[in-house]
Amino acid sequence: MSRRPSPRPLDPAYVTTLLTSAGRNPAALTTVTELADGTYNSVYLLNHADGDLVLKIAPTGPGLTHEQDLIQTEAIFYRAAQGKAPVPEVVHSGTDFLLMTALPGVTLNSVSADRAQYRRELGGIVSSLHEVTGTAGFGYPQRGLKDSWSKAFLGMFDDLLADAARYDVALPPKVSRQLVTDRIALLDSVRVPRLIHFDLWDGNILVEDGRVTGLIDGERAFWGDPVAEFVSLTLFSDVDTDLITGYGADINRERLSLYRVYLYLIMLIEGTPRGYTGPDHEGLVKLVERHLAKELAAL
Repeated sequence: MSRRPSPRPLDPAYVTTLLTSAGRNPAALTTVTELADGTYNSVYLLNHADGDLVLKIAPTGPGLTHEQDLIQTEAIFYRAAQGKAPVPEVVHSGTDFLLMTALPGVTLNSVSADRAQYRRELGGIVSSLHEVTGTAGFGYPQRGLKDSWSKAFLGMFDDLLADAARYDVALPPKVSRQLVTDRIALLDSVRVPRLIHFDLWDGNILVEDGRVTGLIDGERAFWGDPVAEFVSLTLFSDVDTDLITGYGADINRERLSLYRVYLYLIMLIEGTPRGYTGPDHEGLVKLVERHLAKELAAL
């Protein structure tokens, strides 16, 4: 079986303190329910008379190099995306917690109707999200921003290779930093840092009544290449016409393959510090390995 990194214990006094600090009346809290869908943070739905809230608490324990201060990165993402995409409003945040408004809807991976419509609308929302540009540089906010996308992405890739060595995770022989250094000029064609969610698989997209109502779990966000967004948007699948139609532009497939390699490596390596085991995890590893081999062959 798999496990999440160790959560911080949740107790009534802690919740009362958070609500008070956020200017919300603790006495108006009716119920607290843990949401079990996440695999990283501990997440709770707080039913409150003045509007439901979601509380995320950062895990403790080992992780990947870039998995530091992710709660703060998520708060940065939501604040930057306000007005451009349907995201929660940050109510209160700290070094290890995030309190935000709850959005309506169910996850897109739980519905089968209106898929084409959702994909077209989602493409338009992502296009609007990518209008948000950064002024300080490229990369993960928590890792320090760089003055070019090539420097930022090479650093991200190097961190991942170091994580594989640290956790003794065997990688395919073709995986090396040369995959990135051979494409410096291609990466440097990206001149404007744009806001990238980077975890927009169907489980992080909320829908209701035929509309997309929310993009959630923005802790993996960075400032970078919009093409990178399409890795999770098309996880284990081809880039679909509906999504591209909604987005309003095609994307560079060589850069997409490179970013897919990056995400697949994350998925292979993260299981070790998180302690993932069992048939389900083994099946996922085989799936990732197949798709990783396909993208490596394309580069």
